Amino acid sequence: MTAARMPISLRINGEQVETTVQARTNLVDFLRNEQQLTGTHVGCEHGVCGACTVRVDGRIVRGCLMLAIQANGTTVETIEGQSDSGKLEELQAAFHRHNALQCGFCTPGMLLTAQELLDSDKPITREVIRDQISGNYCRCTGYQAIVDAVEEVAIARRGASL
Repeated sequence: MTAARMPISLRINGEQVETTVQARTNLVDFLRNEQQLTGTHVGCEHGVCGACTVRVDGRIVRGCLMLAIQANGTTVETIEGQSDSGKLEELQAAFHRHNALQCGFCTPGMLLTAQELLDSDKPITREVIRDQISGNYCRCTGYQAIVDAVEEVAIARRGASL
């Protein structure tokens, strides 16, 4: 028996989407499988690895822990939307310069998580950067290069050493 589909209306990367979803479809599967936005990855499916990170109404969330139907009426931004808009260009370039990406699996979640910190009014230190990205696992870089990249952008934006 096929599960009933429910109507959903949301804005994804600036475009209005009106469709239906199965009630138990999580947001990351909806984005990947039904919207073909595959930059958001599926990792642990328990909300601890950060691979499924997206922004909902301006805040980072774990797409594997949120049902697509819960996103009804929201604005969702994925790595594709943030990257295409140019909002991540400076941070992406710093990741490249510092070799803060290797296999790339964690990179979309890391970028969105770091960008949230950079957009905040919080004082930024290396400790704050580490705390901000602590919910995003990376098995390749050892995190040092990621912290270096985020710190570089923070210094460039705020005009002083941290």
